[in-house]
Amino acid sequence: MTNHMIDSTLSELERYYDTVPRVGGARAEDFGPLTLFVQEGAGWPYYARPALGGPEATRADVERVWERQRELKVPEAFEWVAETSPSLRAAVEAAGLHVHAHPLMVLDPSAEALPPHPEVRLLEADDPLLTAAVAVPALAFAAPGTAVGEAGPAELAAAVAEPAAEAGRARVSAKLAAGSTVLAAAVRDGVVLCAGQYNPVGDVVEVVGVGTLPSARRQGLALGVTAALVARARARGARTVFLSAGDEDVARVYARIGFRRVATALIAEPQV
Repeated sequence: MTNHMIDSTLSELERYYDTVPRVGGARAEDFGPLTLFVQEGAGWPYYARPALGGPEATRADVERVWERQRELKVPEAFEWVAETSPSLRAAVEAAGLHVHAHPLMVLDPSAEALPPHPEVRLLEADDPLLTAAVAVPALAFAAPGTAVGEAGPAELAAAVAEPAAEAGRARVSAKLAAGSTVLAAAVRDGVVLCAGQYNPVGDVVEVVGVGTLPSARRQGLALGVTAALVARARARGARTVFLSAGDEDVARVYARIGFRRVATALIAEPQV
């Protein structure tokens, strides 16, 4: 992509980031250079991020928003694109937050589609495996990376039995029924081994939450799930498909299906 195309794409993604919480049921609180999105009722927890077209944020701006997050008992998180808001990292680090960097990747429009994975399918709102499909990415992200891990079907069964699992299923089921998300899962012998979603805003789509049960890693399942989501998004007229990879190793996996790095997504959270 040329520099002009990258700049245009990043501007498009800024509009997406500002819009998706609003259509997802979040309240927007204005803090000048920053906007805090607060989920009202059941739904995705959101973040604070640079206001669309706003001035640069200072440490004091960050501290005001962070205090408000603590007051509301919502996630203490800031998300932004390094290349679009280059001074924000220094401000959040000065405030005492820790920054994680993730490759921001956009699908090459000319990328050829992969053949469908035989174990991957799209799930509907009433699918009996939906609870497990929602639980799998949480287990995956609890043990990040691409190496094979310990958590497997037994741990998944325990997670599905947790009281909170039903609330997660109901939230995603409602979004599937409304058409505000699409979910794909890799299923083997009735067990969900990998799952992920995409969230559309107009003709821009973000692939999110793709995670493989740690014991089932390195079998191409995440690739198959992502390819299925991309195929559905393209079939429904998506013009821009993007995602944030967990790390460079994960980015190399996504590159195999045509995603190209255009920038760096940053997430700031309190030190643990």
